[in-house]
Amino acid sequence: MSNELGAMHNKIVPRAFEDLRGWIEALRAEGELQEIDVEVDWDCELGTVARKTFGTGEGPALLFNNITGYGPGDDVYSRKVFTGGLSNYTRVAMMLGLPKDAPVRDLVLATRHFLQQRVKPEEVKEGAVKENIVMGDDIDIYKIPVPRWHREDGGRYINTYQATITMDPDTGQHNLGIYRGMLGSKDTLPVLLWRAQNWGVHFQKWADRGMKMPVAHVYGWEPSLPYCASAPIPTGVSEYEVMGAIRGKPVELIKCETSDLMVPANAEMVIEGFIDPDPETFEMEGPFGEYTGYFGGDQGPKHVTKVTAVTYRNDSIHRGTLEGTLPKMLNENSITSSVQRAGVAWNVLERAGVPGVTDVHCPAANNGTTLMIQLHQTYRGQAKQAAAAIWGSNSAHLRYKNIWVVDEDIDIHDYGAVDWAFAYRVNAAEDDIVFFPGSFGSLLDPSTRLRDRDPMKFGTGKWCRVLIDATVNLDFDLEDQYGGERYPPMVYPHKEDMDKVNARWEEYGFKSDK
Repeated sequence: MSNELGAMHNKIVPRAFEDLRGWIEALRAEGELQEIDVEVDWDCELGTVARKTFGTGEGPALLFNNITGYGPGDDVYSRKVFTGGLSNYTRVAMMLGLPKDAPVRDLVLATRHFLQQRVKPEEVKEGAVKENIVMGDDIDIYKIPVPRWHREDGGRYINTYQATITMDPDTGQHNLGIYRGMLGSKDTLPVLLWRAQNWGVHFQKWADRGMKMPVAHVYGWEPSLPYCASAPIPTGVSEYEVMGAIRGKPVELIKCETSDLMVPANAEMVIEGFIDPDPETFEMEGPFGEYTGYFGGDQGPKHVTKVTAVTYRNDSIHRGTLEGTLPKMLNENSITSSVQRAGVAWNVLERAGVPGVTDVHCPAANNGTTLMIQLHQTYRGQAKQAAAAIWGSNSAHLRYKNIWVVDEDIDIHDYGAVDWAFAYRVNAAEDDIVFFPGSFGSLLDPSTRLRDRDPMKFGTGKWCRVLIDATVNLDFDLEDQYGGERYPPMVYPHKEDMDKVNARWEEYGFKSDK
């Protein structure tokens, strides 16, 4: 597979868009952007436009230029909202430096490549994100045009496709993640903080010291920012270094005003603050239209980012996205997750020494909850080894609940082919369906009982993971009647018959399929 990754390296032409505005200009030039100049209400209307536009993953990115209550005469931090920058595979390919029509498998291979590369960031002293600095009593986060994406959301969710930055107090290592948060008071953001996530680990270390955790929420930069922040990048690997690899250029970082956290110098906006472990500081948060397609994380007291500073560019653009994936209703998280999660899983399999992996795929509709593995099977139990490797990795926390493994003759990008393999290569009585109960899992999955989804009590959800081994069962005997194979011959036409028909195809009156 190293040869295949080497070949992918030669296909990639890295592009540094420099900031969100450079990315928007690139999308405009490629016909991938729809600007909406008529007035649109932040209260549900904007989210509904996004939902209809995202559709099945073919719609354009959206730039809303006229938001109700955030016009030229209003005293606000921002007047525009950008969303959908990565809501189709074409734009993911653009970000990764690949041709716009690159197949999904190439996007996965490119992601695998970048996850193994590092370009260290550079610290700078000046940046556009410092053009405006608001502190103290002057802070009012309601001056940001944050949408209420769904009518049943518990509030206006600002943290949807940002990067939340925290630091390990032991090592100084920064972590970037996407963790939901909503507008609270004029200087608070109630957030959903889980102990099992990376920032939850950081939070516990700060709490053990009797200290509040510094945090910075970054809105609007190059597309590699939310792409890497939402990916399960291995612990100890800097998201900034992977971002630098994607863009082929170091990320320029600047120090926050009220902490030592480092943020992209040309981001559109940064909200700085601290999270206190004291439950007396908690505020009500939730529910939220989550990636599962259900409203999740029921309303209750949650940790709060107490805002200490807001820094932002002149004419800043708010970056957010619509969550919640439904059949035939995809979004940016579902598109990017299908690429990221497949690439991460493939790297996990390779590091674990699972041989013969020829393709890995996560269907977009389930945001990486289901993983499909195609492999060249050479020994009994290979599929189970693959599942064990995935489930034993930290990347499996919120994903890979169900794993399908098929032989290399099954196209895992074709659900009909996978379903055929399920129909005729799976026998539950032959251990082809394996349950892994009592595993850590997503707190947002409604198939888990509500009492098992208490983040304060358990820190994580509870899953029974499932492996569906849809490979040819190597425990079967080699049968003379099957020509010395374990299964009967398949009904593919013989080559000589197909060659004859292909040669006469147009003679039959059909159009050439060449």
